[in-house]
Amino acid sequence: MLAQKLYAGVTLRETRLKHGLTQKDFASKLGVSLPYLNQMENNHRPISTTVVLALAHEFSFDVTQLSVGESERIVADMREALADPVFSDAQTPIADMQLTASNAPALARAFLELHRAYRQGQERLASLDEALGREDSGISPSPWEEVRDFFHYCDNYIDSIDRVAESYAADAGILGPNPLSSTRDWLMDKHNIHLKTENSAKLRHYDPASKTLTLSAQTTQASHLFQITHQTALLEHNDLLEATLDFANFHTSEARAICKIGLANYFAGAAVLPYGHFLQAAQENRHDLEVLAARFNASIEQVAHRLSTMQRKGLKGIPFFFVRVDQAGTITKRHSATRLQFARFGGACPLWNVHRAFETPGQFIRQLAETPDGLQYLCLARDVSKPGGAYRAPTRRYAIGLGCEIRHAKTLIYADDLDISNRKAFEPIGISCRICERHNCHQRSVPPLERHLTVDPNSRGILPYGIGD
Repeated sequence: MLAQKLYAGVTLRETRLKHGLTQKDFASKLGVSLPYLNQMENNHRPISTTVVLALAHEFSFDVTQLSVGESERIVADMREALADPVFSDAQTPIADMQLTASNAPALARAFLELHRAYRQGQERLASLDEALGREDSGISPSPWEEVRDFFHYCDNYIDSIDRVAESYAADAGILGPNPLSSTRDWLMDKHNIHLKTENSAKLRHYDPASKTLTLSAQTTQASHLFQITHQTALLEHNDLLEATLDFANFHTSEARAICKIGLANYFAGAAVLPYGHFLQAAQENRHDLEVLAARFNASIEQVAHRLSTMQRKGLKGIPFFFVRVDQAGTITKRHSATRLQFARFGGACPLWNVHRAFETPGQFIRQLAETPDGLQYLCLARDVSKPGGAYRAPTRRYAIGLGCEIRHAKTLIYADDLDISNRKAFEPIGISCRICERHNCHQRSVPPLERHLTVDPNSRGILPYGIGD
């Protein structure tokens, strides 16, 4: 497979300006001509290996920052936004989107935020949600969407919190034989906080006055460990969480409050599954989720989600995508360290195996899948249930999906008996129907918005219309 060309003009320009250099001086230090540098800074040429090495040698530049991941996420989001009928006359070439994502990422994000505001306004009007008569009817991203996009564009990895959580895991004895007892003792010794359980619908409740942390007796030990560690993050690392929130610059206090919970959850996940030990265990056990869950006293969902966050510079794991859907097909969690990007609105492709996980409770489903761009993936799916803890309490049911590009498949135990060399073994999937380019999909629910449709009343195929180019 050919290496993907790397265009990073913005990064080059920022590095030059940071060091106060003219283009001529910068070109000299990189060992290239002035016209060549100008072309690279304007993304007319990819960055060569020679330039990458010169950046590292002359400017101590961390070359792991030169990643195509963010640009690809922006392009995927722009493609989906531009598939909206409001842009039906635009016909924006993919090359223009790539150029914008590479040269003006801030402008691209502003466009995406504007489109999201437009969609939210349309949805409010369509649902007659009293938008005109409410004080809070100003069009803006919902707090939940803001937080979701914050983690999305951080690549779901926050280095400062991850490293602090890893240190806490070592100090608190989470990797020892009885992590729950160790973290309980940590709370008592460090904060004089007592831990108790009671039959409550609340997963966690902390009373600062009595210094008591109450956990639900209806949940598992893995959940107890996670909740204790979550509370520890709020108690011991509040300044770090607040500094991260300042950096995010959310529009509303609600988004900031939601994200603080998300950051504490991130800390808990990174402590229960500390980066170095977890990465080594994942590699040694060939990413067997059940083995890893048992070893680290975690749930299958926690392990799958953690695998998708292993993006530490200089110590990266396999790039995974992770998604969670409910029984209606709505995506409730999503992240991708791969080139596969999920739809920001609506559900996922119905041909994807994650939707079949509800039919086989307690079992992993494997799928070899190929997206319209020709990339191939190994996809895993499994149902997860979160019992209510009582006879009449409802059980929450989800399906999780985890996958990687097929070139990494041999590092996963799940690929051992699959014929990954057989092109016919791969099922065609897409991102969502309205931006999918496939002409003959038998599960298409709506036509693609960027294609001309033809309708012949005397002829009918799988679809009631034909799709033009």
